[in-house]
Amino acid sequence: MSNDLNDKKKHGAWARYKEKHPTISQFLVFFVLSNGITALQIVLMPLFKGIFAKTSLVNEDFQVLQFGSNFDGSPYYVFDYAAGALSEGGGGGLAYFLAVQITIAIAQIINFFAQRSITFKSNSNIWRAAFWYVIAYILITIGAAAAQGFYKAPIYDLLMNTWGLGAAGETAADVITMIINSAIAFWVFFPIFKVIFKQEPEKE
Repeated sequence: MSNDLNDKKKHGAWARYKEKHPTISQFLVFFVLSNGITALQIVLMPLFKGIFAKTSLVNEDFQVLQFGSNFDGSPYYVFDYAAGALSEGGGGGLAYFLAVQITIAIAQIINFFAQRSITFKSNSNIWRAAFWYVIAYILITIGAAAAQGFYKAPIYDLLMNTWGLGAAGETAADVITMIINSAIAFWVFFPIFKVIFKQEPEKE
């Protein structure tokens, strides 16, 4: 009986807090769910990477959306995955690109439904929300990929070569880059969700 009373007090306290601070409470739930999604990505990334690493896609360049040049004069690509395994000095090729994007896509599909139903309890048109979510996802993916060009190579080089960690360094670098990508998406998606996940009045 006492456990039931304690549960009611806890739920009552949370309900009162949500009523007084709706945006902060949404952000807290959003934060918890987002961290769960990030953990899922950390699990899925090496799985897909391992699958694609066994294919010839590793040896296929995927360098698209050239935007200016690097400091050394070489072309700067938003999506820069040169052919060859990372352990051999390559960029992972099309295999690495697919591993990253499939992982992110799965995570974001789950994130869409979880945030809509749990965090924002939205009852607005799901197809309209999905449309704007996909637009935001594409723009954020391009932005995150562009930013990756500045930190991806140094992180892998530091862990794999400078610190001599080899395969363990590559795995650690995978996790770090995935966390950075997730952090970028985290701060951008919350205000977007506030707009697309509305709570509309129930029709009588």
